[in-house]
Amino acid sequence: MSWKETYQSWIKRDDLEPSLKEELTELEGQDSKLEEAFYAPMEFGTAGMRGVMGPGINRMNIYTVRQATEGLANFMDELDDKTKQRGVAISFDSRYHSKEFAHEAAHVLGAHHIPSFVFDDMRPTPELSYTVRHLKTYAGIMITASHNPKQYNGYKIYGPDGGQMPPTESDKITDYIRKVTDIFDVPVAKEQVLRQNGLMTLIGENVDEAYLDEVKQITINPELIREYGADMKLIYTPLHGTGKVLGNRALQNAGFSDFTMVPEQATADPEFITTPFPNPEFAQTFDLAIKLGKKQKADLLVATDPDADRLGAAVRQPDGEYQLLTGNQMAALMLNYILTAREENGTLPANAVAVKSIVSSELATKIAEAHGTKMVNVLTGFKFIADQIQSYETTKAHTFMFGFEESYGYLIKPFVRDKDAIQGIVMLAEIAAYYRKQGKTLYDGIQDLFKTYGYYAEKTISKDFPGVDGKTQMANLMTKFREEQPAAFADQPVVALEDFEKQLTTYSDGTSEKIALPTSNVLKYQLKDGTWIAIRPSGTEPKIKFYIGTSADNNEAAQQKVADFEKAIDRFIVA
Repeated sequence: MSWKETYQSWIKRDDLEPSLKEELTELEGQDSKLEEAFYAPMEFGTAGMRGVMGPGINRMNIYTVRQATEGLANFMDELDDKTKQRGVAISFDSRYHSKEFAHEAAHVLGAHHIPSFVFDDMRPTPELSYTVRHLKTYAGIMITASHNPKQYNGYKIYGPDGGQMPPTESDKITDYIRKVTDIFDVPVAKEQVLRQNGLMTLIGENVDEAYLDEVKQITINPELIREYGADMKLIYTPLHGTGKVLGNRALQNAGFSDFTMVPEQATADPEFITTPFPNPEFAQTFDLAIKLGKKQKADLLVATDPDADRLGAAVRQPDGEYQLLTGNQMAALMLNYILTAREENGTLPANAVAVKSIVSSELATKIAEAHGTKMVNVLTGFKFIADQIQSYETTKAHTFMFGFEESYGYLIKPFVRDKDAIQGIVMLAEIAAYYRKQGKTLYDGIQDLFKTYGYYAEKTISKDFPGVDGKTQMANLMTKFREEQPAAFADQPVVALEDFEKQLTTYSDGTSEKIALPTSNVLKYQLKDGTWIAIRPSGTEPKIKFYIGTSADNNEAAQQKVADFEKAIDRFIVA
């Protein structure tokens, strides 16, 4: 059907959910907005689906949530009964409709006689990952749009290991979703009946306590915290999200008692009234934390995004101002501390391994190598780090020490199989105590690493492609880079091109070799001076991301190189 026919099939329904009916009425005559809402179904990839909330097949609403869950349920109907009856754990964040979507998912699963275990209130994404493992459910569903603005929501499926559902299973679920031809005809069971029959169980504090007991184990040097961390002043903001449920308790359990939550942002607010872009990558999210930090002379400011899987931080300088750290810098500090502290207490295994995404800083690789630890690179997406952890546990080839992505995602202990900002808060506070013992800050710490390993600088640039034509524009730009094959950026020759879609590295001398990673629409250019530039369409948003990683003998030179390469990318795009 055309988008207009699909729209008519919605607007004519007498039983359409009232608020969606009202929104459709308000959109009458706004063809561009209606076309975007109805021109194609929401895409469901390995990272699930994410989009603007509202009426339409290309929007997050109860019908698209039911459709996605029906796909999961039909897939689980193929499993043996014992596996199917392990059920599905479900959590949700603080966004509009998140709890409603979570319960709708449970109702669809219940119609298939699949048990669900639903949190009684919002909980972080990493706790959902843990819960799948803790309750031994077959799958997990997280209702969240992570760090996106308030208009968005999303739906992620987790597999039996607590990582996001692997591509093979995810592709099968996607096929089942596409077979749901009538989005309004998905069977749903009544919640009261499901509760009475034991097919829908509410969970909460019992799982919280189990998760927090695991978080306690990430502390490496409790004595250090007792001596230098107990009175260290911390400011924490959950940015109106799920971190408030567990973040403060995790800090208290670790021995950090002198901390304050930013009061204006400690409210679970789907409007994100103080920060329209609740992403700790953005400096604006720290405005209130910095104001409070200056008042209290706090040593460290930390922020988690609304589903508490990403962590940002800022540290106090001698002049009283605060310096924000990048995701790559925090990862370097964490990895260096973990390896150093474990060397000192004799618990660093000989087969230690760290894992990072291909678009993350090579500073971490240098640090790992200096400690005799192997660094493994994987595709972007924390599920690939989870896959490595599962492999190490099976083969015993390596012992996992740390995993990270440059986009402010870290994992210290693998009882969770996704990035975990709650773990990150506790570890970063311990590292701050470690440097405090030396009369230094975390900022001093990253400068020490630069002096040892070189001055590394990175930048991520996002180009947005909204609207109906966005996907086509993104595809055309990726084709342009592949076909025109830039030979240099900012006068630095390309010495190798890694095309992860073709799984092939091509060198400037004409030779080539296979890439031993899954297929992915990513290009990565290796330049003569050691700089790398990567290009990757987002899996959840209408944007292409450009990544730059470089190094130099001093910070000013490294930052200048980043600026020069960014200009070179822009010139190629518009040429």
